[in-house]
Amino acid sequence: MQKSPALLSKNSGDWLYLGLVLFFILTIAFLLLVTPNDYWWYVRIGRDTLQSGAVPTVDALSTTQAGSLVVYHSWLSAVLFWLLYCAGGLPLTVLARGVCLALAYALIWRLARRAGSGAKLASLLTLLAALASFNNWSMRPQIFAYPLFTLALWALYRWQQGEGKIAWLLPVASLLWVNLHGSFVMLFLLAGAALVFGAGNRKELVLALGASLAVTLVNPRGFGAWTYVVTSLSAPSSQVFSVEWSPPINTGWQMNLFFIWLLGFPFLAAFSPRKLSRLEWVWFLGFGLLALWGERYVIWFVLILTVLTASLVAEWGQRWMDRPRRGGIPALDFSLAILFIVMPLAVLPSLREGWWDKAPTPLENTPVQAVEWLARHPELPGPLWSEIGFSSYLEFALPSRPTWIDTRFEVFPVEQWEQYRAINRGEWNWQALLDEAAVNLLMVSKSEQPRLLSALEASPARCPVYRDEVAVIYQRNTSDLCGGK
Repeated sequence: MQKSPALLSKNSGDWLYLGLVLFFILTIAFLLLVTPNDYWWYVRIGRDTLQSGAVPTVDALSTTQAGSLVVYHSWLSAVLFWLLYCAGGLPLTVLARGVCLALAYALIWRLARRAGSGAKLASLLTLLAALASFNNWSMRPQIFAYPLFTLALWALYRWQQGEGKIAWLLPVASLLWVNLHGSFVMLFLLAGAALVFGAGNRKELVLALGASLAVTLVNPRGFGAWTYVVTSLSAPSSQVFSVEWSPPINTGWQMNLFFIWLLGFPFLAAFSPRKLSRLEWVWFLGFGLLALWGERYVIWFVLILTVLTASLVAEWGQRWMDRPRRGGIPALDFSLAILFIVMPLAVLPSLREGWWDKAPTPLENTPVQAVEWLARHPELPGPLWSEIGFSSYLEFALPSRPTWIDTRFEVFPVEQWEQYRAINRGEWNWQALLDEAAVNLLMVSKSEQPRLLSALEASPARCPVYRDEVAVIYQRNTSDLCGGK
């Protein structure tokens, strides 16, 4: 990567285009619905952690695994989610997500400029990266890791260009990252490749990398942070039943964009007047293989791919897109940039309702009303079986109703996930499986479980006791409530 003189100048036009990119990124981030799957139970763990003064080590969320040992590695993310929720509810939480994403993609934009791309081309590539990866912007601990990943990438590029001292940002990132999310190993994949194939001061990087390894022990479980990563990568339930652990498939426009970009990259590399360094090729191949191995790794690769593409097409961009800008009023450029960044605040939850008549709800597939109804009927006997996203919300909003299963894939054995899948699909033995587990109540998602709903409607053994636009609650056909709501 070459230094761009334009990057080193205080060009107000740069801020204008960066502000425009962040406008689109923040708007998407603020409008993106909050899915319940991995959010609400993390809020619950954050609350329990602060109330008890320690990270929980046994399961208290489910009936089926109650008392079993569990690992909540992303404890700091859980605490942050709880504190954000306490301070400002969903609006503040959504704002925090937007800030994390803005920081991550702003650093990628900065790296694209450093690679030689002009402001327009860097903005276009960064926007393409956001469009190709915003399906990975779910409200979950990984959201806090994105700016740390791009910070590590930025520091290693600076190190590669002879700024050895900047490598000491890596231990800072590592200390935060290891307590926020299990993807902290990405830092060591980036830095390990740089140590072997990079051209910077290896002594500085060895020392910084050693310090980064040492601070990974500064977490509630010490070396257990590393064993957690190994366990997560080998957990049978995650590998078999979690979509994000499966290889990406070319369905939907986002995956189309990703695969077109991936397949077109070798042609760019072949015909570009610029050549990638050995380190950049190693990053491309290593993170590219990861992305093809599991959908959860696609976003890390896309962030790297953006910078590599910026380097390859920089000269073409300067010739056809980023011609020297004449004139320009710096005060106006800076003002417009700030305006672009601030404008998306208008679509934040609780603010958009004030001017948008049909503003979308911030929640998706979240049984708020159904859980409130269930809270008013503690006399209904359990156990309770629910859709896994519903379970996450139940575990936060109604702790008195432990769930049968939830989205913590590694906590529940393969056999239980097989039973859940059979019930979820309304297969031939769904009724027998519920009877075997002595399940009395079911909270079913209208959008996620249509086959199970059809099976329940045809079964005389269960009857609906509550129904709204999101959820239906069924009970064994022995209650006086049958035939009610």
